[in-house]
Amino acid sequence: MQPVSPLPIPVKRALRKLGQDIKDARKRRRIPMALLAERARISRSTLTKVEKGDESVALGIYAAVLFALGLVEGLGNLADPSTDAIGRSIEERNLPERVRLPSTRTTKAGAGKRGGANDD
Repeated sequence: MQPVSPLPIPVKRALRKLGQDIKDARKRRRIPMALLAERARISRSTLTKVEKGDESVALGIYAAVLFALGLVEGLGNLADPSTDAIGRSIEERNLPERVRLPSTRTTKAGAGKRGGANDD
């Protein structure tokens, strides 16, 4: 009997796609597995797991492989606020209906007192 993974199916699919995309990027660059593994400072067997989208591989390993391929910039944008449609939607619902400037209450007596002898 195979152990049940705690990850939801969409997460597994996303990891498999990431692994396949990494594999395709390596092949487009004509980089052998052994060389990419060396550049990412991982073993070839770990690179095989990465290219399969194995969920047991640490995120840092995926990041190292992306860096070795010159694709690490995309990693920094995964949770970028500009692509967070749900977060923006929630934020928009919580916007105030009206925005007012803070009231500045000045008394007539205090309004003309500038540069007096008691001002410190």
